[in-house]
Amino acid sequence: MSRSDDRWPNEPQGIERPLPSESRGAWGSDVVAELLRALDIPYVALNPGASFRGLHDSIVNHLGNERPRMLLCLHEESAVAIAHGWAKVANRPMAAIVHSNVGLMHATMAVFNAYSDRVPLLLLGATGPVDPVKRRPWIDWLHTAKDQGALIRHYSKWDDQPTSIPAAIESILRAYQIADTPPKGPTYVCLDSELQERKLDIVPPLPDPVRFRPPAPAVPAPDLVEKIARKLHTADRPLILMGRASRGEAAWRARVALAETLGAVVLTDLKLGGTFPTDHHLHGAPASTFFSAEGAALLRKADTVLSLDWIDLAGTLKTAWGDQPVGSTVIHISLDQQLHNGWNFDYQGLPPTDLYVMADAEASVDALLAALSKLGARAQPAWPDRKPAAATPLPSEAPEGPISVPLLARAVRKCAAGRDACLIRAPLSWAGQLWPVRHPLDVLGGDGGAGIGSGPGMAVGAALALRDGGRLPLAILGDGDFLMGVTALWTGVHYRIPLLIVIANNRSFYNDELHQERVARQRGRPVANKGIGQQIGGPDIDLAGLARAQGAAGFGPVRHWRELGAVLAKARRAVEGGALAVVDVWVEPGYDPATAAAMVTQPDRK
Repeated sequence: MSRSDDRWPNEPQGIERPLPSESRGAWGSDVVAELLRALDIPYVALNPGASFRGLHDSIVNHLGNERPRMLLCLHEESAVAIAHGWAKVANRPMAAIVHSNVGLMHATMAVFNAYSDRVPLLLLGATGPVDPVKRRPWIDWLHTAKDQGALIRHYSKWDDQPTSIPAAIESILRAYQIADTPPKGPTYVCLDSELQERKLDIVPPLPDPVRFRPPAPAVPAPDLVEKIARKLHTADRPLILMGRASRGEAAWRARVALAETLGAVVLTDLKLGGTFPTDHHLHGAPASTFFSAEGAALLRKADTVLSLDWIDLAGTLKTAWGDQPVGSTVIHISLDQQLHNGWNFDYQGLPPTDLYVMADAEASVDALLAALSKLGARAQPAWPDRKPAAATPLPSEAPEGPISVPLLARAVRKCAAGRDACLIRAPLSWAGQLWPVRHPLDVLGGDGGAGIGSGPGMAVGAALALRDGGRLPLAILGDGDFLMGVTALWTGVHYRIPLLIVIANNRSFYNDELHQERVARQRGRPVANKGIGQQIGGPDIDLAGLARAQGAAGFGPVRHWRELGAVLAKARRAVEGGALAVVDVWVEPGYDPATAAAMVTQPDRK
């Protein structure tokens, strides 16, 4: 590859253009690398490991480190989180490579996140040599596992350990196909290191990947579509629970058209990306992480509920109806049951439904629209007495007061004015009314697994996918989340990925302060002790300094409202100049009411 090659528009700091390589035979890993290129995988995120040194060499010296291009990460959890964030924007799998059993162990939390978030991921690993005769003393024995895929089998869609190059070709094609088939999720292929480093006398031809594409989305049978359409068409108070959906604009427009055709009230979920415009007159209540009292009140009034791959339908219905029978007709369209394996309870409770359709929710919207178009206009308007919810105003400026999360949201929205921004992540203290959603890329939702530490990596990955799209990539992270994944920033800086990270720094693992408050109240003990073992101080950590140490632009800590606007404007200018910028903002602890109520005032366990 020539050093003047214009296919490298964003040269990282340091030289990552390989020198030209003379081909001296073909190796097993060369075939794997060529297959990744044939699958149009643009990047592989990795932390180096000897177990995949053969594949590493093939990507660099056989492919010239292009299509796919390696993204060097400082931790395997960051590598998988970056691939997760990229896929949330791109709607298709990126690849990550992890070293042997130890690298896979590091990556497990990020794999769990991708699985719980129903996001596609092609994860490659390595082990061995499987043949003990070929193992080096000590280290190859330590890093070889008999069944490495067992580490993540409970929270991945499929795994394999092929024993030949033809088998590896089929395995990777299958893994990509399964990962990208709804319900989407991570797949894992473990490559024996000896297999990668095997010299080939005959190079097997690669099949055409087009013939191994994921299947067309599953749609309900025509009679079911007609039955659902007629039920919704005649409903007096139809309500749509808008669940998991893609970032596609055509699908977004179809969802809006379905709601408008029916006059249906729509509820959305803060854990998910943008699915419906939040300032539309049919949007019923601000999105929340825990189902809100406002949403529950609307749900109780609905006579027909259409659940489109809604997360935790059973819990949502219980929030509205308690122990009473559900008073609405419930239609649930989802393929998610295909992933439920019993190890984890991410499938939530078993919902009572009147019609449960195993089909792709997004494809079903198109089918329902076609069926509704044949039924003509409704006999009477839906929800005739409903008044659209009033917009919740953001708090007014308070120059001398502490910075609350709503005040932070006000400042960040002002900073982003004039640009289409993508809110990649928000902290658990966030509330739905703080950020308007008018496009499927306006927000990306959570990490799926409800842990912490994934935020920086997912932000870098999403910003990479957004880099050429004109949007301002923005993540608002909690300080605990930032600290656990902070080394992902180096990858973003190294590959010159523009990104604005704002830290809502309450100097605490405040989520658990609320839990300790709840226990203290139950037991009649001092609530004032809730911060012990929770608060991050003595010394305070220089979060902006951690960013600067990795080459990012670091600002703060910002402690006063009067300083915040100017600092955010300076950070935005840095991002628009191509930088990764981090702004540390000290906020007062606090949660949106729905989240706080769920943590502090939920019924006691019996």
